[in-house]
Amino acid sequence: MIDIKKIRADFPILSQKINGKQLVYLDNAATNQKPQVVIDSIVNYYSTFNSNIHRGVHTLSQKATNAYEEARIKLQKHFNAKKSYEIILTAGTTHSINIVATGFSSLLKKGDEIIVSALEHHSNIVPWQMLCERTGAILKVIPMNLEGELVMSEYDKLLSDKTKLVFVNHVSNALGTINPIKKIIDKAHNIGAAVLIDGAQSCPHIKPDLQELDADFYVASAHKLCGPTGVGILYGKAAWLNKLPPYQGGGEMIKKVTFEKTTYADSPHKFEAGTPNIAGVIAFGVAIDYMNAIGFDNIASYEDELLQYATKKLLQIEGLKIYGTSQHKTAVISFNINEIHPFDIGTIIDKLGIAVRTGHHCAQPIMDFYNIPGTIRASFTFYNTFEEIDLLYNALIKAKTMLC
Repeated sequence: MIDIKKIRADFPILSQKINGKQLVYLDNAATNQKPQVVIDSIVNYYSTFNSNIHRGVHTLSQKATNAYEEARIKLQKHFNAKKSYEIILTAGTTHSINIVATGFSSLLKKGDEIIVSALEHHSNIVPWQMLCERTGAILKVIPMNLEGELVMSEYDKLLSDKTKLVFVNHVSNALGTINPIKKIIDKAHNIGAAVLIDGAQSCPHIKPDLQELDADFYVASAHKLCGPTGVGILYGKAAWLNKLPPYQGGGEMIKKVTFEKTTYADSPHKFEAGTPNIAGVIAFGVAIDYMNAIGFDNIASYEDELLQYATKKLLQIEGLKIYGTSQHKTAVISFNINEIHPFDIGTIIDKLGIAVRTGHHCAQPIMDFYNIPGTIRASFTFYNTFEEIDLLYNALIKAKTMLC
């Protein structure tokens, strides 16, 4: 059960006014807001034990190291990875994907095939295109249908003994579609291909079990899990992490350095060169604790109620069309009203204190598929309310009246 009044009190930003109106924050798919406990953890680190990690014998360094590694353990348990060293701490989902894409440069050859889906964020398209340019590998795409779902029968046709890697998001950031990743993973493994799952959009809504999913790689960002920006994870099976070369060279990732030769540390340190975002990682652990205390089953149930209510409410607006109508989706509604440009509507409702995202949402191939310039995206999370949906509805009616 969600105690919405208590939860909203945990988020100081939600009490502010925008353009003289109470803030209605519905851009959670881009980033969600931070509870006071997460903010406090960052202040506490810099106020009481700011120090570099893994390198000092003094008290502050040991305290910082312990807090940092405790956060890694929390993330291991949350995602149900077998070992803590399978959790690589990164700057975010994009960084995590690029680590893998760069690593596979030495493992692919000309004519090998890799597969992405039509529902991907640019972060799960561009690195693989760059990989193909470096190696001569061929990029294949799983098509989508009008409901915003992947055409799985076409995926079956793409798989072959040439397929080496498959990359699919767990949830579409633009449409909210939940992809059948377990089926995608199993089918890829049947022909010997590895799989990376982009979990940036799923993790705020779904608690993934990485051992059950059996993904080879899984990536996510803290800032969509009530944590800070500039922090993320790369989960990789130990066998794969051992195969991949380091992404960067520098301090922390070495075993021994001489001018003749350098040998590298084992995972996770092999992929964690330089001083990390220590405060951010610690705060990520606090954010995970906060969300688990609410309970992901409770979060999913409440967000589904918001989604159903908002869908029914917004469809009462004449001329409103929703893109992404899969029965399996998270709390995202991507829509347009008549031929009005989404930017114009977004600008007007911002004056009424309502924050939504407009544009192609870093998923331009999806917009090209629908032959539209972009959409208005309202994305909900567990601190949103039904009353806020009513305010969105009223604001859209006003914007439509002004622009038609």
